[in-house]
Amino acid sequence: MSEKGAKEPRAKKQAQAQGGKDDTKPRDGKAKSKPAAKADAAPARAPQAPRDPDYVPRFRKRYDEVVRPQLVEEFAYKNPLQAPRIKKVVLNIGAGEAAGDQKKIQSAVNDLTAIAGQKAVVTRAKKAIATYKIREGLPIGVKVTLRKDRMYEFLDRLITIALPRVRDFRGLNGRSFDGQGNYALGLKEHIVFVEIDYDKTENVWGMDIIINTSARTDAEAKALLKGFQFPFIN
Repeated sequence: MSEKGAKEPRAKKQAQAQGGKDDTKPRDGKAKSKPAAKADAAPARAPQAPRDPDYVPRFRKRYDEVVRPQLVEEFAYKNPLQAPRIKKVVLNIGAGEAAGDQKKIQSAVNDLTAIAGQKAVVTRAKKAIATYKIREGLPIGVKVTLRKDRMYEFLDRLITIALPRVRDFRGLNGRSFDGQGNYALGLKEHIVFVEIDYDKTENVWGMDIIINTSARTDAEAKALLKGFQFPFIN
């Protein structure tokens, strides 16, 4: 027997005597290999601070404590739940002059997202208009719909911060209701919001704000918005 053949059984016997398995050769005859590390592992996300469950927007608290009781007394509702409330606020920026310019459309998306605190979506043309060189499906603006807490937070910033920054502001038109309790107002410059840095803004956009309420008449809707200190002039 050769010297090499004598060493192999001796190593096997020593491994068995120590109570371990013979790992000198796997059963299938293939060499064992370590599992490869996962490639392109997803980066760990930073933990986000949980929202305070007891947080109530200032305008929401005002509605419950001041506005609703005033409406119940003024219109003699039998049930406080009959009092009108704000259901949603829709913000819209029309960027028709920038149609087809993806950079300007994205700039409008970023600005409206900063103002609303919620991701804005791109609106597209429903039909072609040759006069304005608009093709069907072409991006022509951006919009965002706010509800619940974000809606009240936006209205708070609109009334207390943004409107006083409008140049030559004299008040809101009290006749801009649609007959079904909804109110619309327009701003010529979206830079009145403090979320927009004027020095870094490439374009100044006009913005439409539509306030949808559950009021059945314009008188009820106007009284509701007056409760939130909307500065109507008529």
